[in-house]
Amino acid sequence: MHFHLWLCSRYDEQSFFLHAIQMSLRVIATGGTFDKHYDELTGTLSFAHGHLPEIIRRARITIPLQLEQLPFLDSLDMNDADRQRICASCLRADENSIVVIHGTDTMQKTAAVLGSAQLQKTIVLTGAMIPYEVQHSDALFNFGFACGIAQSLPHGVYIAMNARIFSWDKVRKNRQAGVFETV
Repeated sequence: MHFHLWLCSRYDEQSFFLHAIQMSLRVIATGGTFDKHYDELTGTLSFAHGHLPEIIRRARITIPLQLEQLPFLDSLDMNDADRQRICASCLRADENSIVVIHGTDTMQKTAAVLGSAQLQKTIVLTGAMIPYEVQHSDALFNFGFACGIAQSLPHGVYIAMNARIFSWDKVRKNRQAGVFETV
């Protein structure tokens, strides 16, 4: 950030800081592996309460943030109506920067719905391969990364996973490698 400001004129510095002051973020939680709980007795993953209030606290985000929790679903159980509900939430949001927490299996399908809607907002979908409450989860990192880039990228729809950013229409999940990749 200091390097960026060093290159800017005084006018640009003032504009940059004014923009930073006005910035706010909406986080829309939809479930996915990110928010699943591990039941030690049955050895299964299921939904209970969401982890995002704790994650937001741990991430120490200092801009205004609105958390919206939609019904939690495994993304394999999502249908077109669920994707339209996510799109409607993005459309209704006062914020121009939005992070959608989503299951990784069908994240690209939801991104395609959002991308086709051509909303004049920056929407970043992210998730986790390992549930937040399980040791070595990628959830906290992916969340922080998505929140940061949602404030920096131009309007559009993106997928952010494991320190990589993908355009909604140029990404797929490589199930064998367990990563997202450009197509």
